Amino acid sequence: MDIFGFDMAVFAGFLLTLIRVSFVVFMMPFYSGEYIPVQVKVAFCLVLTMAIWPHLSFPGELLPRHPFGIMTLLLGEAVLGLMLGLCVFFIFTGIQTGGEIMGFQMGFTMVTLADPMSGSQVSITSHLMYMVTFLIFLALDGHLHLLRALADSFTLIPPGGLRISGPLTGNILELSAGMFSLAVKIAAPVIAALFMVELTLALMGRAAPQMNLLTMGFPIKIAVGFFFIGILFSTLALRMEDIIIELKPMFDRIMMLAR
Repeated sequence: MDIFGFDMAVFAGFLLTLIRVSFVVFMMPFYSGEYIPVQVKVAFCLVLTMAIWPHLSFPGELLPRHPFGIMTLLLGEAVLGLMLGLCVFFIFTGIQTGGEIMGFQMGFTMVTLADPMSGSQVSITSHLMYMVTFLIFLALDGHLHLLRALADSFTLIPPGGLRISGPLTGNILELSAGMFSLAVKIAAPVIAALFMVELTLALMGRAAPQMNLLTMGFPIKIAVGFFFIGILFSTLALRMEDIIIELKPMFDRIMMLAR
């Protein structure tokens, strides 16, 4: 007789829910960064699972009995979390790439900082664009859209029910291509302004060769670059608002193609 009232099916359902939450959370850009300790991530996944388990859960009968079936289920959950994470990762990577281009044009090639997401070295303008975008994303409740996508995955994709298809792969590649176009759109105003500065300095060098334009050009380019970056922040906020509005349809489209 089970004096504790332990139900194996209920425990299996909780385990399936924990697997789904863990893989999706660990693949999201904000939660997958190296600056968050693993213990904090594990605790967050457990708390989030216990919070949503009474309302969103999988039947325990869906847990495979064979080890090969369990490995296939874990692989499918990892791919699902990776796809949902890439949807947001492409956005922030595109903005960071635009910041790298701006830093190169402003002469900040040697000024680098540690990226909190990947631990690699990035330019100061790239890090600035990432931090501002991250704050805008949180201020506009973008993180809630990520949690909503996690909740929707429980009804759209069962455990082990992920299917990789041609349209799904093409949609992911299309999102990755949008990363580069976003980088160019972000950096274009600063590039155009710095090009005009370079052109002006070149004309001044032709008119007055005795002037030390190399010493004078660096602070001018930096000042003009940061001036246009400041103007860019207001446009970036409007653009991020449109991107956040498009997140739910994008997540729904990805998960519908993965069914």
